[in-house]
This record gives sequence, structure tokens and C-alpha cells, in this order.
Amino acid sequence: MRMQILMPMMFLAGAGLLCANEAIERCEKAAVVLDEVMRTPEKAIPSDLIAKAHCVVVVPGMKKVGFGLGAKYGKGLLSCRAASGKGWTGPTTVRIEGGSIGFQIGGSSTDIVLLVMNKAGKKKLLSSKATLGADASVAGGPVGRTVSAQTDAQMTAEILSYSRSKGLFAGVSLEGASLRPAHKDNKAIYGRDVTPQQILAGEVELPASVAVLAQALGKYSMHER
Repeated sequence: MRMQILMPMMFLAGAGLLCANEAIERCEKAAVVLDEVMRTPEKAIPSDLIAKAHCVVVVPGMKKVGFGLGAKYGKGLLSCRAASGKGWTGPTTVRIEGGSIGFQIGGSSTDIVLLVMNKAGKKKLLSSKATLGADASVAGGPVGRTVSAQTDAQMTAEILSYSRSKGLFAGVSLEGASLRPAHKDNKAIYGRDVTPQQILAGEVELPASVAVLAQALGKYSMHER
């Protein structure tokens, strides 16, 4: 009888550990994506834009499901400026999904970076589900050292979006994609049920295991908004 009780408990513990490891690994990959993107200033996100951003979403390795114009799905991390204006909050996990839209520049795995440029965009991303282009305005972001090449659409967009596939990094429109919280992964990271609002308000202590993304964001956003 004791063995019959212990086996399900061991299975659940193992599943929880696997989920936690996957969530932490995803955070590490997100930091690597950001670092790789920013290493070449001439082809990177302008540092002035990251300095002005209220929040940043990084989705490492978004997958394409099916052939041709199939569905797209990925999990990523959302981090925002700390309430003090200095440093970044711990990450809250998000899911991004979309149908027949231009996520990818060739290939079957794509890294996505979103810059949330104002409080309104941040508020919309914290809803139960936000659709880019409908609930929040989105535009492909400029690439390079400065933001002088921004168009009117980019200057007024709540969210600027980028995509990297097969080494090519560029601004890309993600209209029609939806973002929503991934609560189970948050529990895996923080060890208890916490809301995205609590995490992004700085009410939850940042675990050392996922501090790498906040550190990377701090590295590339040295200027104040």
C-alpha cells in the first residue's frame, strides 16, 4: 500500500522538477538570444529603444507546426522595468500563438523579441489574452545603432516586434499573434502560485536561477527612459 502511494507522488515530483528545469532553461535561452542579437550594433535593436522600453518579451525558438502557412506556437519571458525605474523585474512566462501570419523568415524555428514602448501596451499584455494589431498596436521595429529610420507607424506603436531566423534579424509585423500568461511555468519558476501582476510589480523575489535575463536587459538598457 505504501509503495502504491509513493509511486504517484514520485511521478508528480519528477514532473514538477522537469517543468521547472524547462522554464529555467527557457529563461537562459532568452538571455542568450538577446545577447546574440545585440552583439552586432549595426544589425541590432537600437539601444535607445531598449532604454525607453517599459517591458521586453523574448521568445526563444518559436516553432512552426504543419506545412506551408501552418500554426505558430512558442513560450517566452516577459520582464518589465522595476518600479524604481532602475533594473528589471523577474520574468513572467507567456505563450505566443498565431495562424497564417508572417512570423518566420525561412526556417522552422524563430526567435521573437518584442519591445513594449508604453504603459498602455504593458497593461494590455497583462490581460488574460492580447492580440497584436487588435488589442495592442504593433509594428516591425527598426534595426541599427539609432532610431532615425523609424516610420510614423513605428513611432506610435505600443509594441515593436523583431524576428530572427537562420541568423537573419529584422523588424517584422506580428499582427494577429496572441499572447497570454503561462501560469504553470510561473509556478515552476517561483515555487508557488503568483500572478504576472505580482511579478511585474516587483512583489515577488527574483530567484537566482532566472536572474540571467534581468541582467542581460540591464546590460543593454543602461540609459534611463
